[in-house]
Amino acid sequence: MNPNIIGVRFTKIGKIYHFNSNAVPDVGVGEHVIVDTSRGKHLGEVVQRVQETPPQPEGGWKSVERRATPRDLLLQQSWQNKQTEAMINCRARASELHLKEVKVVAAEYNYDGSRLAFLFSTESEDKVDLKSLKKDMHELYPNTHVEMRQIGPRDVAKLLGGMGACGIETRCCSKFLTDFSPISIKMAKEQGISLTPNEITGMCGRLRCCLIYEYEQYVEARKTLPKRNKRVVTPKGEGKVIDILPMSDKIMVLIESGTDRPQMMTFTREEVEPWDELEALRRKAQAPCDRHEGGGCTCGKAKKN
Repeated sequence: MNPNIIGVRFTKIGKIYHFNSNAVPDVGVGEHVIVDTSRGKHLGEVVQRVQETPPQPEGGWKSVERRATPRDLLLQQSWQNKQTEAMINCRARASELHLKEVKVVAAEYNYDGSRLAFLFSTESEDKVDLKSLKKDMHELYPNTHVEMRQIGPRDVAKLLGGMGACGIETRCCSKFLTDFSPISIKMAKEQGISLTPNEITGMCGRLRCCLIYEYEQYVEARKTLPKRNKRVVTPKGEGKVIDILPMSDKIMVLIESGTDRPQMMTFTREEVEPWDELEALRRKAQAPCDRHEGGGCTCGKAKKN
């Protein structure tokens, strides 16, 4: 039997996970379901029905167990109201244990309170021993499976929210980003963005996620636009490319001929031609015909002996 795959999200702006919904084949988008995950049973919202079955993950598809009932939704809300208190208790105990390098960012219960995950981050990349902290949390919440889960700086920024480094009221990661793409300094260079740290660094201390938004468009545009310092021929004369404007499909040219003094002018892609290509054509047109052998060629250009 082919699996009916649906996409489920566990938080409002969270990653979409795929599950086999054969147990509840008619479940629709917007409904809530109880699913089996690697971290126990969780309640999530159905956000998509997948038409073409994606490649099966290692270990097979996790399944949808049933639809969530109104009681499940109320139970989830009740446990979510206790998350802040759990986070405060964990922070206090971490302070007592002098775990200064550990920052407890959040606490997350699953829908029925059977599992409690403490999300933490560290300033260093060294592994931190949290056995004592986890043991104390087990004693404080004896009927709950306690988990200590380390998250990265981007995830911390997403959870905390707040204003973005660019001044936007809500950070991109908290507003609409569900996944974090790899970001490199090359993306800033390709777009001509200043490499000053405060210009390209987000509130998380990492390269800004927005550096990838227009990166592919810049790469495609640069493939067809003349490069900087290239000589071109424009309607105003010959000149040198000083800068390119990929998003507007234009180039800035320093016109050096036909004017009393050099002028900076902007042209579209269609208005300019590469100087070297035109020069090559001009030389070819002026060269004598190599096949001319004294009358056999009709090109009109006699080969010089």
